[in-house]
Amino acid sequence: MPQLYIGNKNYSSWSMRPWVLMKQAGIAFDEVMVPFDADGTAFDPDSHFKKTVEAINPAGRVPVLVDGDIVVYDTLAICEYLAENHPDKSLWPRDKARRAHARSVCAEMHAGFGALRNHCGMNIEADLREQGRIILRDQPQVRADLARIVQMWSGLLKAHGGPMLFGDFGIADAYFAPVGVRIKTFALPVPADITAYIERVQQLPGVKAWIDEALVEKRFVVMDEPYRVQR
Repeated sequence: MPQLYIGNKNYSSWSMRPWVLMKQAGIAFDEVMVPFDADGTAFDPDSHFKKTVEAINPAGRVPVLVDGDIVVYDTLAICEYLAENHPDKSLWPRDKARRAHARSVCAEMHAGFGALRNHCGMNIEADLREQGRIILRDQPQVRADLARIVQMWSGLLKAHGGPMLFGDFGIADAYFAPVGVRIKTFALPVPADITAYIERVQQLPGVKAWIDEALVEKRFVVMDEPYRVQR
């Protein structure tokens, strides 16, 4: 059975994407959790996290999918590998035009939205609404990233009729699931149709399982907590 190496569920947005995709699509795998070092040294060369992950992925990052002798790292590469190996799951839309569009928006997420990701890190169990208010007030690029997300999702939901971005659940929804988490954690204001979409995604069994497990994790990692101190 393939193994998926991930980081902490509360913080690791990149790990969340292939995990919820595989869970929701019914693709069996073994989870291998490699927790981030609590003192914030996870990406230091001598950290336990770095040494453990570098043994399977020379880039030293998660997620990593190990399928027999095949090692796939980088979230988008993992999603493509899964789609190729499970064509019956329709992880990308079957329609050629929709498939191209879905790949485009995932690539946009992969390479962009830096301000939103940097200022509003994934932190599922936290309530950071006051920090979200200040961030939106002071960070115009975060406002721009949020506006683009709203524009994108609203357009896709309208064009394809929902309930997911391209009709049925697929890679695009898994790819943007951590964004929905960020919006809730920081209480970022979005229109009703976007709030409803986020709720639908978070009630999917595969996504709900990740969130539920993140809520009971209770591992405080300094590097992922710019707004809180450990009590």
